[in-house]
Amino acid sequence: MTKALIVGGGVAGPTAAIALQKAGIEPVVYEAYDRGADGIGQNLVLAVNGYSALLTLGISHLADGFDIPRYRFHLGNGKQLAQVPNGAPLPDGTVARAITRSDLYATLRDEAINRGVEVNFGKRLVDAKITDEGVTAVFADGTTARGDLLIGADGLHSVTRKIIDPAELTFRYGGLWTTGGYATGISAPSDPGTEFMYLGRRAFFCHIPDQEGRIWWYASVTRPKEPTAGELASFTPDVWRETLYELFAKDQSSAVDIIRATEDIWPPRPIQDIPHLPTWHNERMIVIGDACHATSPSAGQGVSMAIEDAVELARCLRDVPDVGDAFRRYEEIRRERVERVVDFGRQCGRALQVNGRLFRIGRDIFARVAYSERGSKEGQKEMRWLYEHRIDWDSPVGRAGAGVGA
Repeated sequence: MTKALIVGGGVAGPTAAIALQKAGIEPVVYEAYDRGADGIGQNLVLAVNGYSALLTLGISHLADGFDIPRYRFHLGNGKQLAQVPNGAPLPDGTVARAITRSDLYATLRDEAINRGVEVNFGKRLVDAKITDEGVTAVFADGTTARGDLLIGADGLHSVTRKIIDPAELTFRYGGLWTTGGYATGISAPSDPGTEFMYLGRRAFFCHIPDQEGRIWWYASVTRPKEPTAGELASFTPDVWRETLYELFAKDQSSAVDIIRATEDIWPPRPIQDIPHLPTWHNERMIVIGDACHATSPSAGQGVSMAIEDAVELARCLRDVPDVGDAFRRYEEIRRERVERVVDFGRQCGRALQVNGRLFRIGRDIFARVAYSERGSKEGQKEMRWLYEHRIDWDSPVGRAGAGVGA
């Protein structure tokens, strides 16, 4: 049986393991942390297209988190612009779901383990070499592993990517910093299953009430110049908190009150993406997920793309006998879509930026048109390519060069 070494135990890694096992391939996962990604990461919304891909693997509906079928846009002055579906529901009624990153990691990891997948912790990849028999992975603790192929699901700063192509890759800065947290003991506008988004005078803010009385929130702060490590470090928790108070002080939203009720605010993180990775694979190694095409969180599609990647790669390895040919076929299927999503994320990020008063006025005028009743309906039609993408697991994958749909 073909053996696949999977580097990374986040979202893409365990999903790939489950998909490969379903395809008749033996997966083994190697995670750098001592016990997976428990407690690591923030919150996210799993879009319906990603959820659909997950369900094709026979994974039960997510028990953690809560449904979030819509979002509501406001201007900074509090005026509501529109309420928009968060993608059309699946035929069984499944909608987008808000979930913490750590809960999603744990769910997928435990599902893989329950299906008999071997998951190794404390295994940080430092090198990998192609051999006559396949590929050998080398870990920081001095151990090695051998398999027929290696899948790098090891995130934005992927070691696997650097092994495949040592050429220096420059991440593209998106002009925004992101932050967020969880607030308790506070009342804020609430409608179950709704994200409340505010195009503020100086920054973007979103809050999501959960079923336990907490407020999940995140913010995007315009910073045209990419920060240095020293500049980020200068924003201590107290300084960052005061900065956020100042940014949202004049908005007609609950932002300041929510931030004040948040015990631990996430440190500012610059938004970066990978618009085009020239080399996805060699004959025995390949990268998927953020290691290959990290996108701005403004797109709301990072984990969904990782899940789609995992399912499509498993289909290709199932149906295309040669590993190198399977990798090439996979790239044919995926590259156009993921790069379009990355570009979409960048456009979304630009729409959230506030570069001065005149820019804000123009943005608000555009938003009033875009989120009018007519504009919202047209926008939903234009977004069908994103949310209505479906993967047919049972459909055979054609040979390389046969076209994306073949």
